[in-house]
Amino acid sequence: MTPDQQTKIARLRRALGGAAVVAAAVIVASNAILVALQTQARAEVPGPAQIVAPAPMSRISPVAAPAAGSAIPAVAGPTPPGPSRSAAVPPAAAPIAPPTACNAPVEYAHFDRPLLRTMRRLASGEPLAIVAIGSSSTAGAGATSQAATYPSRLGVELLQRFPEHDITVLNRGVNGEETDNMMARFATDVFATHPQLVLWQVGTNSVLRDRPLDRHDALLHQGIEALKAANADVVLIDPQFSPAVIAKTETPAMVEQIAVAAKEENIDLFHRFAVMRDWHDAHHIAFDKFVAPDQLHMNDWSYGCMAKLLAAAIAEAATRPVASASAHPTRAPTSP
Repeated sequence: MTPDQQTKIARLRRALGGAAVVAAAVIVASNAILVALQTQARAEVPGPAQIVAPAPMSRISPVAAPAAGSAIPAVAGPTPPGPSRSAAVPPAAAPIAPPTACNAPVEYAHFDRPLLRTMRRLASGEPLAIVAIGSSSTAGAGATSQAATYPSRLGVELLQRFPEHDITVLNRGVNGEETDNMMARFATDVFATHPQLVLWQVGTNSVLRDRPLDRHDALLHQGIEALKAANADVVLIDPQFSPAVIAKTETPAMVEQIAVAAKEENIDLFHRFAVMRDWHDAHHIAFDKFVAPDQLHMNDWSYGCMAKLLAAAIAEAATRPVASASAHPTRAPTSP
């Protein structure tokens, strides 16, 4: 190799060495910039949103549920954002609240007479059988499920009050029936079960169909006598206070007829009409809060509240002191 060639090779090596240093410097600087950009990105990009559990839902206890058995749908919590994207968390579901506390004036939700046969059965510890017979508002039209009907809710309420007892509430409501239709079913749907207590809801369909009140009065007394002869306590339940019912001119007379019959037959009456009227007139609750969309039947809340009030009345009338109970005979006295 000539000296000139050796000189050129030396210069080439020095040039390549300088380029390598520059390249290395560029790589180091680029890495530093990349780290800085990543750090900034992490600081600016929000982390996963914190998920807040939905507010607890109100219950109708078990109404101021419908409560166990009242079929309130569960509220699902918000879905977390995916790993590669952020998402706004939807607000928690608003609590489902009853239109008001479940209550009624004492005179509307209290039994004047003790329930002696129910009382004896509870005192003995034997199973207590209750039959609820009636039309659609006993069957549960307007409720979201059978568990939300008043007989089902009544069973729950009574078992909460008497947890050591075996209590059965049988729903024997049939849509559209009138008083005579129900009486035709007494033998199979009431007497065959040998209940200690019968809750008889009457009057609504007779009013809606403009039946003669005098004929209904005769049937009502016959039906009450038949139930009493079966050795059961009897409680009447009058019509519901709803737009379709109060639109009928004979409704007040029907409500009065049932009240008079209960007094004459010396049995108890649950004043459903007055209780629901109190919700509307005294508490200013709109009909759509306690009446089904058909403007006739009750809804989950009103069935549940009715059951709660009815359970309280039954429990009180079946646990009164014996002296108080003996002061009220189960049948009106008759002349010798």
